[in-house]
Amino acid sequence: MMAITLGFQFVQADELASDRAWLPWVAFVGVLVVAGGVLAADIFTRQKQLGTITAFYFGLIIGLFLTYVLKTAISPILPTEPKWLADWLLLAMATVVCYSCVSVLLQTKDDFRFIIPYVEFAKEIKGLKPYVLDTSVVIDGRIADVIETRVIDNQLIMPQFVIAELQAIADSNDRLRRSRGRRGLDILNRLRADPKVDMQVYDRELPEFAGQPVDQKLVLLAKHLEGKVVTNDYNLNKVAKLHDVGVINLNDLSNSLKPVFLPGESFEVQIVKVGEEARQGVGYLEDGTMVVIEGGRDYVNQTILADVTSVLQTSAGRMVFGKFAAETPGENGQNA
Repeated sequence: MMAITLGFQFVQADELASDRAWLPWVAFVGVLVVAGGVLAADIFTRQKQLGTITAFYFGLIIGLFLTYVLKTAISPILPTEPKWLADWLLLAMATVVCYSCVSVLLQTKDDFRFIIPYVEFAKEIKGLKPYVLDTSVVIDGRIADVIETRVIDNQLIMPQFVIAELQAIADSNDRLRRSRGRRGLDILNRLRADPKVDMQVYDRELPEFAGQPVDQKLVLLAKHLEGKVVTNDYNLNKVAKLHDVGVINLNDLSNSLKPVFLPGESFEVQIVKVGEEARQGVGYLEDGTMVVIEGGRDYVNQTILADVTSVLQTSAGRMVFGKFAAETPGENGQNA
């Protein structure tokens, strides 16, 4: 309705009709076409972000204010005759200024902040904080399994410089490095294809990134976004903590989910090889925990019942020590 009204205003404008009779109708049709394009864009844009809408309207307000200032400044040099020429020049200037302001705010809406002398209103992230993915955790691949359990609903941030590093690894001459890089890229595509995963590629270069290695960039980006770094790298873990940046180490997460054994408890384990000491047998639990059984040397490739004697927790993982209790009935039946 507003577009039709504006079109009729053009049709009835004496300034346009006096020169060319067809010009008002061209303006009328042009207004309707533009209005139709705006409606089509609104219909096909299903998911609208509040930050984008706010940046657009705020940029429009700033653009109109700057247009008024510029109009006041250049009014002495604007042509007075014909009058419609000055009006069209001001309209063109307003269009350029408003577009520039909206474009700048849309590109910087993630770090937009109001600054007033002695007072700063910075953006505050409420609720779930974003997780910045490290190269090592993407190559590892377990992050995709963790995300698919829907335990983590946080937004995932994939920096462009990490993708570049993965691509460089995938193009390596070394076959092992090339396979690791390609697996990392496959994991990213797997996460990106999941409609329930909110993953965004961060392709902006912050001024602090200049001359910094990838690990330092990750820490600076997580601090800038007020998020956390997801990694398997022990050194990156330490660096992030020095900068007061939260870290999620998948190795620590994996170790925390392993079953807890107390001295005296019994469990079944298959002995897969002999141990370093006499009469020792070595086995592994389903989660990969190494088990050393005293008295299990003679039961290689058999499943036995063992009693826990102690548990050793190290940075490399967890190790369970036990002693032979008895053969399982299933194994006895097979041996018979």
